[in-house]
Amino acid sequence: MPNGADTHCPYCALQCAMTLAPAVPGTAGAAPAPEPAPASGAGSVAGTAPGAGTAPAAGAAQASAPLEVSGREFPTNRGGLCRKGWTSASLLRHSGRITEPLLKGSDGVHQPISWEQALALIVAAVKDTQKQYGNDAVGVFGGGGLTNEKAYMLGKFARLALRTSRIDYNGRFCMSSAAAAGNRAFGVDRGLPFPVTDLREASVILMLGSNVAETMPPFVQHLQGARDAGGLIVVDPRRSATAEFTSDGGGIHLQPTPGTDLALLLGISHVVVHEGLVDSDYIARRTTGYPALVRSLSAFWPERVQGITGVPANLIRETARRLSEGARTGGSYILTGRGVEQHVDGTDTATAAINLSLLLGLPGSARSGYGTLTGQGNGQGGREHGQKADQLPGYRKITDPDARRHVARVWGIDEALIPGPGLPAVELLKSLGKPDGVRCLFVHGANVVVSAPDTNAVTEGLRSLDFLVVCDFFMSETAMEADLVLPVTQWAEEEGTLTNLEGRVIRRRRALTPPPGVRNELWLMARLAELLEAPSMFSDDPQAVFEELREASAGGLADYSGIDYAMLDRGEAAYWPFPAGSGGTPRLFTEGFAHPDGRAVMVPVKPAKRNTGPLFNDGSLALATGRLLEHYQSGSQTRRVAELLAAQPQVRLLIHPASAASRGIADGDYATVGNERGEVLCRAELSNAVRPDTVFLPFHFPGQENANRLTEAVTDPISGMPEFKTSRVWVGRAAATPVTTGLADAGLSLHAKEAS
Repeated sequence: MPNGADTHCPYCALQCAMTLAPAVPGTAGAAPAPEPAPASGAGSVAGTAPGAGTAPAAGAAQASAPLEVSGREFPTNRGGLCRKGWTSASLLRHSGRITEPLLKGSDGVHQPISWEQALALIVAAVKDTQKQYGNDAVGVFGGGGLTNEKAYMLGKFARLALRTSRIDYNGRFCMSSAAAAGNRAFGVDRGLPFPVTDLREASVILMLGSNVAETMPPFVQHLQGARDAGGLIVVDPRRSATAEFTSDGGGIHLQPTPGTDLALLLGISHVVVHEGLVDSDYIARRTTGYPALVRSLSAFWPERVQGITGVPANLIRETARRLSEGARTGGSYILTGRGVEQHVDGTDTATAAINLSLLLGLPGSARSGYGTLTGQGNGQGGREHGQKADQLPGYRKITDPDARRHVARVWGIDEALIPGPGLPAVELLKSLGKPDGVRCLFVHGANVVVSAPDTNAVTEGLRSLDFLVVCDFFMSETAMEADLVLPVTQWAEEEGTLTNLEGRVIRRRRALTPPPGVRNELWLMARLAELLEAPSMFSDDPQAVFEELREASAGGLADYSGIDYAMLDRGEAAYWPFPAGSGGTPRLFTEGFAHPDGRAVMVPVKPAKRNTGPLFNDGSLALATGRLLEHYQSGSQTRRVAELLAAQPQVRLLIHPASAASRGIADGDYATVGNERGEVLCRAELSNAVRPDTVFLPFHFPGQENANRLTEAVTDPISGMPEFKTSRVWVGRAAATPVTTGLADAGLSLHAKEAS
């Protein structure tokens, strides 16, 4: 790798372009020298297994060579990176890296074993479990950070090698409501159905439930045109960093009561209809369901919606008028994020946003549109090729006879061998250890002990399993619960593809050789498939897997058949659907939607009764969870980056001064946040950025600092999305100051270690 490897950031779906090159000693961005390895026990992960390494790539640096990161010109980031991207290479030589299989002993301590022993244990566990409980007693939990190749192979591996229907992934916690809404309205789900650079020309952007200034900072540059025009409208109960961009004439911040976004959208739509702002020609040519939608909006006049949401009626009217004016002149876009989707009515809320966009004629128009912001690095591609409970490659439904026949033909098997639909993530996790549930679980690219709702119950489920296998590169909180931990490659050690938030397929390139003993998950699945005598072929070569993915996706909604590694290596833009012989589809919906009649479907929705009155009136507060600038997802990676951890070393509760004062809490005090599911211990940070009825916790921290101890495993009936954003909690001043270990080797608090 003399000149560096062009690749993309391992974190969010913006997939900022970067180059990894051998570091010049003393330069900024270089990975630090390796730290001393921990002594023994669960942290003893520095050994090697002879013969278990991965063959080095041509030009790849050795694992001991430090790398430095530089931003690379690309449409999504234009050379910029956030703090997480700039520091991403530091994990490639971290002392906590797992480099050989680890088996938990009867004393609870993980000890190294050989790969041969590990594979034999897995095969025995699968066979014994299925002999005793049936095929569906084995389950798989995947991740939205896996490459397209690994996500595709994981779905195939689960259904053919493990012969189970029980597979789902952590994207169910992220994109499922937006996906369900997009599918029923448009007939297809692609986060942004247009290149992100289109936003730069917009005069009005309505952004609901997304704090991009902290979650994907390079995205902010695409909002500048709307800010300059005074047309950035941010909907968020918290005055987030993104909401701050609306000040000084940049736009409007709408701060609704938590859980009332659906009513707010209905109020804006009511104004559009009753003030004659509807694009009538667009409605007549391109949609169905308009009369029923109009009737459903009649009860949501602005003054009533003000009473529900707390948003002034005049701002509801102004929002509708600005969106309409932008659609006629400079362009209007409506963007949704997890803040409005991670609710039990998240699908309906996303649908209400889509309905508003259709009333204004935005989707598929030349200068306007609707989209949703994908979160995880491969959150888009990860849900297209088979690791969702109800899907086959190409975004095909597993219950569709034609889809099953097509995929069976590509796999060279009898269609009857493909199981039916499984369980969505929350239901899958609830089934762990139950008599008719999953008894043996594989986890790939997820840290459910921190990221799943009601994590105390999830941890109990993991501990009740007969056998738990976790693939990871660090001892995450979930890995610490595992019977067997398998060391797998990090992002800079593997080849593959990902699909970013625009539906653009991009290349991940290997920049260095992984440590001896570390294996790619494609290798793992291929070897296990062989040992389990699976039908079909299982390759461990990423390019060969992608070629099979192309064929399996052909003719599906997410058709990749016209994309290959060669064109991606040449830097050609590849937006799906990309049928063979086509030029791809940077902009969806310009000619029609994906329903048989080519029209979008307007689906009337309404709030549940709980969303039309006061939030809580018993002294409790609403807990909203979200992200910080310095950390990512469960924090398993970013809490191991010293400078990121130093900036945010522990969880902090954002609470309004009035709410804090009434509970005897001063700024910096330790506070407890609890409900019937658990309790979180944290420092209080007084801030007017949150409403008096709301508190905010980031979800990146483990143990007693884990916000998901408090979230409920109740889900949207359509999408399976958990209710992450509005949990009832009681807040009080902590009775005593807790003891923590500070910046421990993995950045975990003492509480996290005790919980493990």
